[in-house]
Amino acid sequence: MTTTCEDNNLNNADSETFSISNYRRDSSHCFYQNRVIQPLLTDLYQITMAYAYWKSGKTHDVAVFDLFFRNNPFHGEFTIFAGLEECLKFLKNFHYSAGDINYLKTVLPDGIEEEFFEYLGKLTAKDVTVSALDEGSVAFPRVPLIKLEGPLIIVQLLETTLLTLVNYASLMATNAARYRIVAGPVVKLLEFGLRRAQGPDGGLSSSKYAYIGGFDGTSNVLAGKLFNIPVKGTHAHAYITSFSGFDELTNKELPHNHSGITADLLELSIEHRKNLANVLHISTAESNDGELAAMVSFAIAFPNGFMALVDTYDVKRFCVKRRFSVQKTYNHRHERENGKLLDLNHNCVDNDISYPYIKRVGNSLRSGLLNFCSVALALNDQGYRPVGIRIDSGDLAYLSCLARQCFVKIAEHYDLPWFAELTIVASNDINEETILSLNEQGHKIDCFGIGTHLVTCQKQPALGCVYKLVEINNQPRIKLSQDVDKVTMPGKKTAFRLYGTEGWAVIDILQKDDEEPPQVGKKVLCRHPFHESKRAFVTPARVETLYKVWWKDGAIRQPMPTLEDVRNRVQESLQTLRHDHLRHLNPTPYKVAVSDNLYNFLHDLWLQNQPIGELS
Repeated sequence: MTTTCEDNNLNNADSETFSISNYRRDSSHCFYQNRVIQPLLTDLYQITMAYAYWKSGKTHDVAVFDLFFRNNPFHGEFTIFAGLEECLKFLKNFHYSAGDINYLKTVLPDGIEEEFFEYLGKLTAKDVTVSALDEGSVAFPRVPLIKLEGPLIIVQLLETTLLTLVNYASLMATNAARYRIVAGPVVKLLEFGLRRAQGPDGGLSSSKYAYIGGFDGTSNVLAGKLFNIPVKGTHAHAYITSFSGFDELTNKELPHNHSGITADLLELSIEHRKNLANVLHISTAESNDGELAAMVSFAIAFPNGFMALVDTYDVKRFCVKRRFSVQKTYNHRHERENGKLLDLNHNCVDNDISYPYIKRVGNSLRSGLLNFCSVALALNDQGYRPVGIRIDSGDLAYLSCLARQCFVKIAEHYDLPWFAELTIVASNDINEETILSLNEQGHKIDCFGIGTHLVTCQKQPALGCVYKLVEINNQPRIKLSQDVDKVTMPGKKTAFRLYGTEGWAVIDILQKDDEEPPQVGKKVLCRHPFHESKRAFVTPARVETLYKVWWKDGAIRQPMPTLEDVRNRVQESLQTLRHDHLRHLNPTPYKVAVSDNLYNFLHDLWLQNQPIGELS
């Protein structure tokens, strides 16, 4: 799909004219921007603080803020930084409109001077400097994702909006990256979460950042248009159940893909069903005619893209019947049927299933799979190739193995090698643990459709990024807490990633802005920021500077990466980490350290600001 800039002429009105068509393209990068991302998308206290700053004569104070997080999400040991592009667009368009000012007059306390509203009306982000990691980079706790320097009032007013743009984006990209890791590089991942997302903005953001994190496409059509993401989809069970018999088919004919000769696709499908019943040892009496009619109808509509749900009827009955039969008959761990070893759940222990075993399958696959294969062969007669099936319930590992064996059997019987490679898509409330379990069971699934657990980040619904003042007017500031993890790193800082001789990232080190950067081949003392005894020397084989200046003097200062660039960056960045940092269970913590100078600076300032207690 090609993205154009044909929508650049969308109404660029004030923010109070926000309507349902709330996305417009940035004129320089042809990316959509949500018009709800504007200065009023903030907490009220930011504006009341701005007035208090203004009233105190602090309009010329210069502040430095760090945006960072304290803990990696999902019990993991890495985070993907995302949302930078949206932050830069927000800075570029930061301006209080006349309508914004009029509204603020109605919600702020009485007595606020008119001059303050005039001051707000002239505010822009042109005097702010923003340094940040590359979007799509792996990031770790305490290392700022974004650093901002500029007039105190304006950088304070940016806080809430920047946090909302980074928090969910980074959480979602991290969640998607974790799914990609457990699924492996070959299996396709599709985001199906729009109907379960937290509103339309959550739905669009989840599609975008799932794609960045490693998903291959989305069912969300608007996200496909706005962000140039591949859009994928099949049909719902409703389409199957909307047909009850052959008499409801008003159109049964399909022209041949090459010759143009028309044939009755229903007749071809029925004939193939009779033959396949013998090949697969299934009685046609147990296949649903309404289901076959629905599949024929869908195939006529989409002969080059025929993918069908095959579990509309009696999947529950199938699973209960199968487990009851096995448990009733066998008390030992495994059984054998036709020489193939199966465990009590009929998992594919031999990674194989004998074809006569399909006799035990209930109406689910005896109907759905038989009907699909019949229509697929009829399409083949007319010069088309079907795509595959989707399974949305039941024992996904077993059903996928069974379906693949049936496809292989048909491929061999009809000498159609491609039939063995038909795509098997699985959905049904899938999460990371589901995929890991399916991997252990030797599933034959080619693609996962994932919705609820992905887009709602059910394991952890928020990342917890914070935005802290670390310097004002060249004076460092520190926030103290009984919870050591909440003590902030004062002053202007920079960060480097040190790599070992094997190419893996070893440690991130924070140091004062005026320190010399680490040098390749030279020993660096790395210290834990809060534990005096935890320290180590690192001799880096490669040193990576983590920050770039992205915004300065009212303009973006780096070439903006495309969505594909950011997506590639995620995978490249993950490949720099050892596998034990990425594993699902008990990952090894990645180390973040401070330089010796920053350590001493931090603790001296800590002592200066910590009051001395008095015992009595």
